[in-house]
Amino acid sequence: MTNVSWWGDHLLGRGVDDGLWTISRTVVTHAELRLKVADFQHSFRNYGIGHGSTAVLCIAPGPTLLQALFALWNCGAQVMLVDFRLKRAECEPLIKLLQPQYVVSSADHGGPVVGIHDEAGFVVQRRSSGQPNHTDFCLVQFSSGSAGKPKVIGRSAASLLAELDRYAALDGMPGNGDRLILLNSIVHTMGLVGGVLHSLNVGTTLVLPSSIQPADVLRLTTETEASAIFGVPIHFDLLNRTKSAPELPSLRLAVSAGEQLPLNTYEEFRRRYHLPISPLYGMTEVGIIASNLAGVSPPPAVGPPIPGIGMKVVDGELYVHMDDSPYLYTDRSGRFIDGWLRTYDRCEQDPCSGVLSILGRADSLVVIGGIKVDLTETEAVLMQHPRVSEVMVTYREVIEAFVAGDASLDANELTIWCRNRLSAVKIPKQIIITRKLPRNPNGKLIRNRELMHKKYVEATVS
Repeated sequence: MTNVSWWGDHLLGRGVDDGLWTISRTVVTHAELRLKVADFQHSFRNYGIGHGSTAVLCIAPGPTLLQALFALWNCGAQVMLVDFRLKRAECEPLIKLLQPQYVVSSADHGGPVVGIHDEAGFVVQRRSSGQPNHTDFCLVQFSSGSAGKPKVIGRSAASLLAELDRYAALDGMPGNGDRLILLNSIVHTMGLVGGVLHSLNVGTTLVLPSSIQPADVLRLTTETEASAIFGVPIHFDLLNRTKSAPELPSLRLAVSAGEQLPLNTYEEFRRRYHLPISPLYGMTEVGIIASNLAGVSPPPAVGPPIPGIGMKVVDGELYVHMDDSPYLYTDRSGRFIDGWLRTYDRCEQDPCSGVLSILGRADSLVVIGGIKVDLTETEAVLMQHPRVSEVMVTYREVIEAFVAGDASLDANELTIWCRNRLSAVKIPKQIIITRKLPRNPNGKLIRNRELMHKKYVEATVS
């Protein structure tokens, strides 16, 4: 078992004192980072946080969040990383499930987050009913919140270090002296491990934009002479829509992760910026799985498996080898069997090159703007409405909900209902109301978006 406080100190000690750690509204050196982490660590210890403690961390994204994370790890605590954008109604069931001993949070979480907050205030709450850490997981993340059983995922320090080794060995990754524009969320795996922790590990300077407006991102890329930019497809799509594309002579690498990269986004970015986007495929459970950073894998291809990753394709679905189950608190026996994690990603592998192509999902989990959304969570929230009897939620370009129930139901009313209970990315953009949803002969709802559109949308228009 790798001691979490050891590896936290190990990463923080890699950079020279006057070397730049991060550039956002202010510049922070490695010496300043270590000093701030030490201050936070002293404060956390005064609250009683130490080896084996468990703590939820939910504050606005930015240097303060990262410094608090490192300080908690250096105390020896298990950190349950909660997305600041979640509504209180989504957070409370998670805290009840996770039973942390401490909650480190900003008081005003739950709203939209635009860019990076250099300074973020937070409070520490001690929970007498909380439970200590009985696992070797130092990081806990999850995919959904207020409804059903969330997928709770644990990563050990050894697992994170192994992933950092895979990143460091990947040809083309930013290295010592490079500057990386990081647009990915720093509470999710690509942003946290591939961006923040990898940069600490190899000496890359992080550039955290205070604004994600395309013109601001391009200006920052030029001003900082950034050599790489990491994001999700929507970031690159926005960069494609700028009126003019400036010359970016220092930029040599663009990496997209978090969801499938549309081919037209890939082609337009290459045309405008004379640089291909390199897709990177991974999962919260295991980290990076496949990529080629030479830009030779246009979507849906994502590149070959990273050395050290065991995988197989069974009946068109990708399975990844893991020594132990990464799941906590809930029964996930259908996802992890005999050392193999079922990803539920439909996949093909080229028999000659070994390149993987990811063809979509085989379950209700979708990725929107780099955030994993389980459509059954939106369904469950709508079903809580007293006048709703049936719900089916689908996704293509946007989330749509087909709702059956009382004749007095109103789409605007249901939108407000969802807005008060779900974060914005999970709210249906279109709600179609009917008296009854179609079922098959066995009485199960027919989950067919095309059929639902033909029956309820196109029929109404005609």
